[in-house]
Amino acid sequence: MLKKFEIFDNPRELALAEMSKSIPDEQWEKNLQFLNNLRKIIAAHPVSTHPAIQVLNSGQLCIEQLKKIHLEYRHAIVQIFTDALLMAQFQSKQLELKLHAGAKLAPRVLLSLNILDEFGFRPGFDKNNYYQGNPAYAHYPLFEDLLAQYGISETERNAYQPSQIADDVRSYLEASYSSYMKVLALLAVAEEEVILFSPPLRQATKAAGITVDGGGYYYVHGISSDETAEAADDDHQNDLWYALAQAITADDYDGLHQLCIEYCALWNSFWDLQIEDINEFAALQAV
Repeated sequence: MLKKFEIFDNPRELALAEMSKSIPDEQWEKNLQFLNNLRKIIAAHPVSTHPAIQVLNSGQLCIEQLKKIHLEYRHAIVQIFTDALLMAQFQSKQLELKLHAGAKLAPRVLLSLNILDEFGFRPGFDKNNYYQGNPAYAHYPLFEDLLAQYGISETERNAYQPSQIADDVRSYLEASYSSYMKVLALLAVAEEEVILFSPPLRQATKAAGITVDGGGYYYVHGISSDETAEAADDDHQNDLWYALAQAITADDYDGLHQLCIEYCALWNSFWDLQIEDINEFAALQAV
């Protein structure tokens, strides 16, 4: 007999098992194969080795250059990331149009793990044997705290006019909100971008004299094996791909491939512009 609460152990694995048995085994395996191949294509995209990664890691950027990058990044993804996650939660109801009643609940468990992390919860129990969490440590407020450390006032943040490409990156994700499959796929790609660029942005921020160790936005972003952070973006990304494996059929493959590559291309253009702005700023300073 299972011990008290034992049936709640390993929620990620339990949700995955429920999702995999909600569709035929052959379809599940075929979907996983397609998504694994798609992930390899995304990993080989130019954005994955963008020169901005090396520039950020160099530690040579000044505060003013990093302020601009962070305001752009804020508009492109940080402000709307949890909006997209919550839309994926809501739109999982679309599963019940083609699968069994309640099919939306297992992927909602996986999405909830991501959402809890984003909202400032931590695994474990507090002194009252309740959930551990603090909204002040939700990821978006932590980013706003980071901007304050950069000396960017709230007035400056509100007045900032983002570049066209930053707005395009944001709008591309926002346009997916009505489709469960699309928003899942783009969130998975967005997690890849977070995994790729959070460590270099952390390094650049640290080099600029801003504390990043032991807490703050960059401490909770990156991969679970990174001993310098308390992050799990790789786990969240995997969960998004698994949720997608339950939701798609072969008829969706071509469209999802195009969707993800277009989003990668937008991110590549986003970082192209950041490099252009860095070079332009350096040229002006040299005059």
